[in-house]
Amino acid sequence: MTFSKISKTRSPIIGKWCLVTMVLGALIAATPGEGYAKRTSGGSHRVQMVKSNNGSLPWRRAPAHSIFMKDLASGRVLYQHESEKRLSPASLTKIMSALVILEKGQLEDLVTVSPTASRAHKTHLRLKPGQVFRLDDLLKGMLIMSANDACLAAVEHVGGDEAQFVTLMNAKAEELGLRDTHFSNACGFDHPDHYSTAEDLARLSVIALGQPTFRQLVREERAIIVPVNGSRAYVLHNTNRLLGRIPGVEGVKTGFTSKAGRCLIAKVSQNGSELLLVILNSNRRWNTAVSLINYGLRTSDTIR
Repeated sequence: MTFSKISKTRSPIIGKWCLVTMVLGALIAATPGEGYAKRTSGGSHRVQMVKSNNGSLPWRRAPAHSIFMKDLASGRVLYQHESEKRLSPASLTKIMSALVILEKGQLEDLVTVSPTASRAHKTHLRLKPGQVFRLDDLLKGMLIMSANDACLAAVEHVGGDEAQFVTLMNAKAEELGLRDTHFSNACGFDHPDHYSTAEDLARLSVIALGQPTFRQLVREERAIIVPVNGSRAYVLHNTNRLLGRIPGVEGVKTGFTSKAGRCLIAKVSQNGSELLLVILNSNRRWNTAVSLINYGLRTSDTIR
């Protein structure tokens, strides 16, 4: 059986479909801090089924606007649907922001939260102007909690201002050969000139996971940060609901905006397989992820 347990306290359940049903029930709740969008029309699209000896996926229409799944161990693409389509990446943008911060910044730097950063909307920690944090703590806030105020404070420090930082992001995208990716902001807000593809985001994620600090942070279920000039503790809960529930999940990042829908990048290592999954604009992000991970692990077993 692909998934031997759901959590540390859940007893084993015999039967593949019973197991998947319980996983889906546990994951259907909305991601903390990223909202739960209203169901929109056009969320399902026709797709040619990808089959293996273990059978096909349990749907006739792809439950996302774009999907890309690859076994990094073998290099084989296991499933894709509209994976080259340019779409809004929402907070998946923060993967590139984090990569640039790690390459250009010093994690021990002290960063003062600006009034602009403190006003960042949507998901935020409610940081106050004048608070001082270590840069690595702000990185935790933007990767674990997907906090936009932590993100903006960090990129202003590293880039001088957000506009200059975005220039660094686009230069990095060009350097990495991400030809269908362009950024207009550092945190992932919708904009006509802010887009990427599932394939580009998969390539970016593999590169970011090569950074030890990034790899460690995106797999943390929770963390606490405290400003160096204050005593208030901010508790961070990871927005990735797969962590701690599916064996072998190692991050990576969630995202949500009204235009981008619910997005997810997940890395799973299990029984010699290393799956990287990208889902863009799915009405049922967690259900879709569990089905794809289950399918990917079965398919990887048959081709090794």
